Amino acid sequence: PSPEGVAASAVQPRRQFASASRGAKIATRDYAYGMDEANGEAAQGKARALVGWRMLALAYDALPALALWMLVSAVFTLGYTFLGHHDAHQNIRPFSLLAWLLWLACWLASGAYAIASWRGGGQTLGMRPWRLRLATADGSAPGWRALAIRYAVGTLSLLAAGLGFWWAWFDRDALAWHDRASGTRLQRLPKRSRGG
Repeated sequence: PSPEGVAASAVQPRRQFASASRGAKIATRDYAYGMDEANGEAAQGKARALVGWRMLALAYDALPALALWMLVSAVFTLGYTFLGHHDAHQNIRPFSLLAWLLWLACWLASGAYAIASWRGGGQTLGMRPWRLRLATADGSAPGWRALAIRYAVGTLSLLAAGLGFWWAWFDRDALAWHDRASGTRLQRLPKRSRGG
């Protein structure tokens, strides 16, 4: 073969690789907008709110959150007892300053779990079984500030009887309050092939 033919054949695989990676990026973007797979491909059309999947993930994440709350409560109570401010046989009075501080510590512990999980791999434990992943609009990993905003507004979404979550059904981009406030959104990832 001629030198021109060898050079052209060397360039061809690079073009195919660039085209394949561009296609993968487009597919990632489609999933970032909440589209689900249909026959192994991203379904075209309106972005999906994924409210049902969000609720299932929250139910799963309640378990590690509860374990964290129990640990924080034990440390909190033991520390307060050993400092001599609290009788070991008495409970913390509801709505006292100590009770509010305990709730704040539990909320912060849950936030640390959620934000570290989102930052580390885009998923909490509860999101993994449902193939949910958190990303920005372009499919990249969100920053710490965006994740902190997401957690804070997500808390308000839940405290408002879940209105911030249900809002995704009416939003033009199928985004919940915390999605829009933080510039993040959920992806529903395709199923992995059994052989791969």
